[in-house]
Amino acid sequence: MTIALRYAARSDVGLVRSNNQDSGYAGSHLLAVADGMGGHAGGDVASSVAIGRLMRLDSETPASDMVAALEQTVLDANQEILRRARDEPQLAGLGTTITALLRTEGKFALAHIGDSRAYLLRDGETTQVTKDHTFVQRLLDEGRLTEEEAERHPQRSVLMRVLGDVDADPELDLSLRPAHVGDRWMLCSDGLSGLVSLETIGRTMQEIEDPGECADALVQMALKGGGPDNITCIIADVVDLDRLPRGAEPPSTAPQIVGSAARTRNQPTAASGPAAKAAALTRSDSEVPYADEDFTEDEPPLRSPWPALVAVLLLLALMAGALWAAYSWSQKQFFVGTDGTHVVVFQGLAQDLGPIPLSSPVEVTDIELEQLPPIMRQQVQSTISASDRESADEVVQRLETSARIDAPATPTAEPTDGTGEPTSDPSSPSSPTPTEPAEEAPGGVDPLPSRTERTATPPDDGETS
Repeated sequence: MTIALRYAARSDVGLVRSNNQDSGYAGSHLLAVADGMGGHAGGDVASSVAIGRLMRLDSETPASDMVAALEQTVLDANQEILRRARDEPQLAGLGTTITALLRTEGKFALAHIGDSRAYLLRDGETTQVTKDHTFVQRLLDEGRLTEEEAERHPQRSVLMRVLGDVDADPELDLSLRPAHVGDRWMLCSDGLSGLVSLETIGRTMQEIEDPGECADALVQMALKGGGPDNITCIIADVVDLDRLPRGAEPPSTAPQIVGSAARTRNQPTAASGPAAKAAALTRSDSEVPYADEDFTEDEPPLRSPWPALVAVLLLLALMAGALWAAYSWSQKQFFVGTDGTHVVVFQGLAQDLGPIPLSSPVEVTDIELEQLPPIMRQQVQSTISASDRESADEVVQRLETSARIDAPATPTAEPTDGTGEPTSDPSSPSSPTPTEPAEEAPGGVDPLPSRTERTATPPDDGETS
């Protein structure tokens, strides 16, 4: 039995973001997805560096060394990202997720960190193989949230583990798995998994046989869901070359590189059909979108310029209407970011439309950026989106909770009797009354402190909004 992979990779910038910070790679021995983070100037660099390191593994590796080789390569990528952040201050805070499969003989080595995912379709059943390294997933594991609550949680994208300028010694999930003929693997960034359900993913993977068409269909589903994030998807089928039908063409071994690691990193593929997307993502520098023979030099000119002028005017009117509708919609959105010092609630979108800002601050909170843990500070700097003002307030409330956890306790001075000696008068209003228990909120849960309250005692991690 000779194992091989039939694969396809796709990536789309989405409908909101201006650049693609995802990167993907699909080859005969390696499949990898990286979702960059760190703002406009950092996420694409981090994911590209990670994929650039990993693609060196796309060759036959001894089965006894494959897990160690994959782990070391990911750690080397982390060191390269750290070096870039050190040498280029504008890239401070950059990072990336990684989900990678390395195939050797009849086995797969899997390395995972972050919230990109790997799914496996085997014998008609689709399962999520990886576990997200997010704050919400931790609450799920501890039984503090239900699946339904997790889907609507305002901090569902807060990462606890990533590669990059956050943790010098990242903790990877590593495993070794058999490569069964007939298996279909799907690797994706959260721009896809966050919008398309497991049930829909599984049904699509079963119904569409061609890997490229299947990947296109999944990307289109995420775009129809709003496409607020970059979308990257890799589909790979495990096949036995010895059992291919007579005359059937064997799988291609040419690598496919998509997203920020590719030359066409920010091409808006959503405006094209599936075939044009696939061609654009894998096109070499020497290729052009249209062949010269598609045009003729002796086409007669239009008899009158008026039809074209009317068409242009109508198009401009439609574009103006669409832009106004998009702007009106954007002003109903909210996100949590920073003014450089404090956590700020903004109304609108985090992007600007040329010289036109699409957001404005509506509340500057008392939470200082330096009070937050590094991961949450990173998320605030990259902005945390919210569907409405109430969701934005819930995000701020949880950031305030995290800030209080790290805040030092402020000692309270003991009252004196005027001679410099402390008084022990139990009737003093500043003396605590140890015999009176604290009032308990209904249900045995402590009431949530207000935004202006400061305390040295961490709140119950079980509280959720």
